[in-house]
Amino acid sequence: MTVGLLGAMVEEIEPLLEYFKNYEVIKYADNEFYLADYNGHKIVIAYSKIGKVHAALTAATMIEKFKIEALLFSGVAGAIDENLHIGDLIVASALCQHDLDITAFGHPYGYVPEGKVCYESDDSLRELAQRVAKENNVDLKEGIIATGDQFIADEKKKEWIKKAFNASAIEMEGASVAVVAHSLKVPFLVIRSISDAAGMDAGFDFDEFLKTSAKVSALFLTDILDKLIAKS
Repeated sequence: MTVGLLGAMVEEIEPLLEYFKNYEVIKYADNEFYLADYNGHKIVIAYSKIGKVHAALTAATMIEKFKIEALLFSGVAGAIDENLHIGDLIVASALCQHDLDITAFGHPYGYVPEGKVCYESDDSLRELAQRVAKENNVDLKEGIIATGDQFIADEKKKEWIKKAFNASAIEMEGASVAVVAHSLKVPFLVIRSISDAAGMDAGFDFDEFLKTSAKVSALFLTDILDKLIAKS
């Protein structure tokens, strides 16, 4: 089995590279892809760079060039649900684009013709994540994650996103990965660790908690990976 592990920033994949230790580096499409052998399976690791376009490009490259059969995204997110706190883990039940707006043509926010407002994560991968969480006594939250090409620090905008999409967290890549994986029929899962919470100074908290939150997410992802390849 070939599995892709993806993050947006260097800090989000550094714990994965430390975990696998030995890997080959392949430069392609103005990026670097790290290939590792793991218990007889192939692992492809990359960070996309920030934003929807880079994330979509990297996800598509992983699928088309490296022929991955499942895509697991690890990283950090900001909470817009008051029940989420720094360090909490959330698995996306679905992902939407909060900055996609053609409402002038009578469509809902986040929708384009022949598309969907929200793209659901793979059911079996989500169930696997919940099983891993239960076995490790981890309180894994589940909810809709909203994606946009903006770092949202304004509390009014956060509240709008929460209400418009019934979202629990916000970030800048997940929905574009979901669109690519859905279109190319590759099961995917997005796991995020909360790096900044509602009502807090987002810039300060992001800088302070980025690395620790990214590590929480990445190490949880390796537990899911172990279960995934064991059943393949």
